[in-house]
Amino acid sequence: MTVNDATQDELVVEERGAVRLLVLNRPDALNAANEPLHGALSRVWHELAEDDGIRAVVITGAGRAFCGGGDLNLLERMTEDVALRTAIMDEAAAIVRGMTALSVPIIAAVNGPAVGLGCSLASMSDIVLIEEHAYFSDPHVMLGLVAADGGGLMWPLLTGLLRAKEYILLGDRLPAEEAVRIGIANRVVPKGSSVDAALELADRIAGLPPQAVRDTKRLLNQTVKDAVDAVLTSALADETASFDEPAFRANLSRMLGKSASGDA
Repeated sequence: MTVNDATQDELVVEERGAVRLLVLNRPDALNAANEPLHGALSRVWHELAEDDGIRAVVITGAGRAFCGGGDLNLLERMTEDVALRTAIMDEAAAIVRGMTALSVPIIAAVNGPAVGLGCSLASMSDIVLIEEHAYFSDPHVMLGLVAADGGGLMWPLLTGLLRAKEYILLGDRLPAEEAVRIGIANRVVPKGSSVDAALELADRIAGLPPQAVRDTKRLLNQTVKDAVDAVLTSALADETASFDEPAFRANLSRMLGKSASGDA
């Protein structure tokens, strides 16, 4: 398995026998998705689908975060550059379609905060392990964006509609134990252990009869496929329109100001 050299440092893909370990690799930025990382995430699922030796995938983040969401500087550029905005939203669609269509199971090792896109990547995985100190938060609506590219689509299927509305509309942090209790994650694991635990599960899956795993996952994901086919295009169009909203632009400017000043 190889990754385009231009994105090698942003998304690392390691072969572990029949398992592929994906590592979001911007640790100094909490693995927030800049243009290269987002592009790599949009392409890697097609590459994995073409990999005949694959039986399971583990996805995690380098350093102390799983994924800090979208890079603020990229979001700022998207407010002014319509072509870039269109390209990024097309990539968002490719990430959702690629993850939910992949025939082998995906295990998320949530090793730290999973925010925005991080929530989406975890929610579209098939098994989610979260470390005891980690949390989920989807701040799309708080920021002024439609929550279209994962969380708003998947969380109602995982938790039920009322709980999904509460956490997605308000953007509150969802601690590890609560995430398991309401169905966003499968289990809590000790700090620093999620990757090893996920790889152990992936190895178990890789040892199972591959046709049975593949077609059972397809059966279990039929509701997900139906939801993606029904709403993804219109939802992403609504999120795209959010970039022109004054509330989003004002909130983004405030967050960029905090980042520049070093505030938390």
